[in-house]
Amino acid sequence: MTPTAPVPQQASLCILGSTGSIGVSTLDVARHLGIPVHTLTGHRRLDLLAAQAKEFRAKRVVCADPEDYAKLKSLCADCPEITVGAGPQALVEAAGDEHCPVVMTAIVGGAGLDPTYAAVQAGKRVCIANKEPLVMAGALIMAAARASGATLLPVDSEHSAIFQCLENHRDSDIDRLVLTASGGPFRCRQDLNTVSIAEALKHPNWSMGPKITIDSATLMNKALEVIEAHHLFQVPVEQIEVVIHPQSIVHSMVAFADGSLMAQLGQPDMRTPIQYSLTWPRHLRGPVSCPDLLKIANLSFEAPDRTRFPALDLGAAAARQGGLAPAIFNAANEAAVARFLDGSITFLDIPRLVERALATVSSGSNADPDLASILAADAYTRNWVACA
Repeated sequence: MTPTAPVPQQASLCILGSTGSIGVSTLDVARHLGIPVHTLTGHRRLDLLAAQAKEFRAKRVVCADPEDYAKLKSLCADCPEITVGAGPQALVEAAGDEHCPVVMTAIVGGAGLDPTYAAVQAGKRVCIANKEPLVMAGALIMAAARASGATLLPVDSEHSAIFQCLENHRDSDIDRLVLTASGGPFRCRQDLNTVSIAEALKHPNWSMGPKITIDSATLMNKALEVIEAHHLFQVPVEQIEVVIHPQSIVHSMVAFADGSLMAQLGQPDMRTPIQYSLTWPRHLRGPVSCPDLLKIANLSFEAPDRTRFPALDLGAAAARQGGLAPAIFNAANEAAVARFLDGSITFLDIPRLVERALATVSSGSNADPDLASILAADAYTRNWVACA
């Protein structure tokens, strides 16, 4: 990944998914730095979406469900300067709007693929906070970025760390990428058969939405991040290592051919990588302070338990297979997490269903699937898991 020239700090921002945890944190950074906001999109939290649009004097606001258009229009009735839209096509149009040179993609899951792809095709600075589009269609998105001149900047703390460590280094210097993981709430728990929803939603370090919090508990999040790193940094899966780091201070590392190991450290606060994606290549003073190493005292690392957390090997296998396999992997996980959260399956059923989906749903023989094929595999897999 070779970013192009930085955009001006005052370039208008579009936030896809402004009412989620990443979107709210992005607006906090924008508020702190005075970054203008042009477009906001959201899903169910319409009152919050309208309030955000009014506070930041946005020009456009979009809700994902067309049936919510009338309510959102009513909520914004006292601000006629705000254009209101609804539905998938409106999201795509918002992402491609020429008035927003910077797009933060924070829509959770595969629903963010179409608008993310549109932003990339439009040649924008795309701050990628939702890893699923790159997991589902990494080759397609990277090719589109090369064709359009889009700048892809990672927002996941791990990938932001790797990006910062790799700046001004040649690809040939890389020995391996080292992704760190907190280990989630069950790092030291041996019996996972009786895990409750409430227990799985209690992350020890990070404050995130429910889907990504469950992914962190299963380590599925780290499997998705391996696939994302594979595409973003054009590094083979075999050169990407995962280590458990319970303190979540070292966000990731790069091992170089000369024996050097470079790391990026920071608080477990998503506002730091969000801000860097918006202000790159500058490290401006923001709302988050540096970690106090004397108070932390110890930084520890350990190997992940791949028996208790099979997601890591499942994700690596899907990445190696390529084609539609990563899209099937992602869709199966999203559908399984939804079933766990509604109480219809157990915690350990999540990786079991993902494994069954990878073995059962045909990934075809197309090594370079188009967007339509990827979306079709995604929809079929979700339905299969819902009925399994």
